[in-house]
Amino acid sequence: MADVAKAAGVSKNAVSLALRNSPQIPETTRDRIRAVANRLGYVRNPVVSELFSQMLKSASSPHRATIGMINMNKDPKAFTRHPTIPTYVAGCRERARELGYSLDDFWLHDPEISGRRLLQILNTRNVRGLLLIGLMKENRIPKHFGPIIEHFPCVVTGLRTHDPALPFVCVDHHRLSLTAIEQALSLGYQRPGLVLDPVIDELIEGRFSAGFLMGQQSLPKRRRLPPLYTTEAGADPPQAFLDWFERHQPDVIFSLYNNVRHWIEELGLSIPEQAGLIQLEWRADRPDWAGMNQHNDIAGKTAIDMLISRIHHGERGAPAFPTGTLIGASWVEGKTARK
Repeated sequence: MADVAKAAGVSKNAVSLALRNSPQIPETTRDRIRAVANRLGYVRNPVVSELFSQMLKSASSPHRATIGMINMNKDPKAFTRHPTIPTYVAGCRERARELGYSLDDFWLHDPEISGRRLLQILNTRNVRGLLLIGLMKENRIPKHFGPIIEHFPCVVTGLRTHDPALPFVCVDHHRLSLTAIEQALSLGYQRPGLVLDPVIDELIEGRFSAGFLMGQQSLPKRRRLPPLYTTEAGADPPQAFLDWFERHQPDVIFSLYNNVRHWIEELGLSIPEQAGLIQLEWRADRPDWAGMNQHNDIAGKTAIDMLISRIHHGERGAPAFPTGTLIGASWVEGKTARK
């Protein structure tokens, strides 16, 4: 490092900051120092550098390091009362605790905190990286959060983002749908149907419906039913559902809606003999359902591992080639499907 500093005409501290891509050093200077380091064959050990950084900070901070969990949901209490987000959060907290990291929670949509103010708070609290949790209506990062991304390593849970595209961890929605159909056929069902909110399917780039349509390819054409896309999830069956059901006569339905069960009962059909129900996102608070466990807690743990790796390697901002990790889902037996 001393040789790089001498050749570049800067201090060793400036070299250290530049090789860690610190915004404290101007970008042009960072590029020049990195070019000198490459020419001299200097190779930085990211693990050693991170450990040394933590040792320096331990004298003034009671924590090894702090990770910020950003609640991206419009609900400020989504971390505790949303149907699925708390499972991600629980996995993140458990894994961070195992690795000795502390977590600070922030709400992106806090009307009293601007993007600039949030950046100041994150720096003051010595936050080293950010987990983005709770994007449920769109997969694009709000513009006022963009500058923050440039200063920190970031990982998204639950879906893949665009503008910018960031490293992410989520369930393998496509494989989940394929497995659900395979399981339904093995239970003797003949005419599987899908009832899905088009907004949700678009959010995950059509992977639910793509897996469903691919899974139908093993069936004769007369038993391949078109999906029903509806945003209606009330207690009473919508007319679109009644028309779709009467025309196609599915004997098992995949859905995310709890109320599909009430719709089937309104038709006077017995569950699961005449019409089975399979949840595409099984949850422990409704254990009588059959469905696919997405293991969102595992996604949270994996997101922590990915984020710590980015911290150790000094990776900030949106990468040129974002990476993703897909978590496998598993079948859970329940009273809403045949055994």
